[in-house]
Amino acid sequence: MSYSQSISKSKQSPGFTLIEMFLAISLIAILAGIFLPLYQVVYVKNDLDLATASIVQSLRRAQVLAQANDGDTSWGVAVAPGTVTLFQGSNYAGRITAADEVFTFSTGIIFAGWSEIVFSKVLGEPTPVGALTLTASNNDVHTITLTNKGTLAY
Repeated sequence: MSYSQSISKSKQSPGFTLIEMFLAISLIAILAGIFLPLYQVVYVKNDLDLATASIVQSLRRAQVLAQANDGDTSWGVAVAPGTVTLFQGSNYAGRITAADEVFTFSTGIIFAGWSEIVFSKVLGEPTPVGALTLTASNNDVHTITLTNKGTLAY
């Protein structure tokens, strides 16, 4: 083996060529372009599902506490952007704040309908009744309907 052949072999080092790097980066960019929108859809749907579940759970708990006459008063639920509050009292403004149970959800969820429900003690009948509509940023909609006997449909 000649001296020049030995130098050329020693200068070769393992690694990636520029074309291989561009191909790898292009593949990552293509995969990101496919999966990021899909992830966004799933993320928004999950936020809507969590907000619906938090509100329904709070409504059911408020009704049970009112029927059990816990604290000898009514119980209710107040919904505001990003939060749902289970409260003790005849209205949200006059509630007993020490009994509050606050759950948070995405502020990207917009709601329309009632913002406060109070369940009467012992009977657990809600005031007012009707529907609460939750809308996500991708226009998915969930509707929670509350009847005059406290039955929930969602």
